[in-house]
Amino acid sequence: MTTIHYRQPVFFVSHGGGPWPWMPDYLNTVYANLAQSLGDLLDSVLVRPKAILMISAHWETPEFTVQTALQPDMIYDYGGFPAHTYQVRYESSGSPELAERVVALLEQANIAVATDAQRGYDHGMFSPMQVINPAADIPVVQLSLKKGLDPQQHIAMGRALAQLRDENVLIVASGLSYHNLRMFNAHAAEPSRAFDQWLFETVVEQQGSERNERLNQWELAPAARIAHPREEHLLPLMVAVGAAEGEQATRNYHEAKFMGGLSVSNFAFGELKATS
Repeated sequence: MTTIHYRQPVFFVSHGGGPWPWMPDYLNTVYANLAQSLGDLLDSVLVRPKAILMISAHWETPEFTVQTALQPDMIYDYGGFPAHTYQVRYESSGSPELAERVVALLEQANIAVATDAQRGYDHGMFSPMQVINPAADIPVVQLSLKKGLDPQQHIAMGRALAQLRDENVLIVASGLSYHNLRMFNAHAAEPSRAFDQWLFETVVEQQGSERNERLNQWELAPAARIAHPREEHLLPLMVAVGAAEGEQATRNYHEAKFMGGLSVSNFAFGELKATS
């Protein structure tokens, strides 16, 4: 029998606001296009992954830290939402085996790494995963960002984890391409459009060292600090780029009038199913 090798792709996705998948008025209106894109994600890969490694904007630690619990609890890291959204569950298991592999790969790359057996799933994980895989039958492990939010360190971390893709692990980086909560309306139309265009030119039209360098200097992009007053929601993209360093990216989700006027995008790296 001939074995066909397949390297899992890498995704950078928007996780949306709070627990939106459990709020039908949001799910079917303002989030309808994002939900369609996330719902198509697993259908776009050629081989169903055995596990998912999720890098969420909502977890920062002094060193890169991997979640090791077999059955992580839920962290309701949002406020002002309906009472029922503080009871939602995403019941996937964790994977101590994958956590151990992440530690080994980072240590081999001389990147300091810690483990956390108590850390639960935050909404940067469970909100998109509720739409990506509502059956929750694929183990998911979260990996933190590193405080300081240095782009090069996160690109290097992604690079060290790229081998997981050859081991049937899907890497999903969860953030937002625009994250200025004080300017989340039509007033942000032009700055978000300018930054989103720069992001497309950087991520899709470049690759390798040139893409890395542009992302390392992301603060020089048009409207950069309007789009990201603090960059924790952009940094998961750096991990995705590091894990797919020499590969072409595609923009697999884009809206120009999200939330009344925002330009936002998601990206995929690597081989996907051909679409008709």
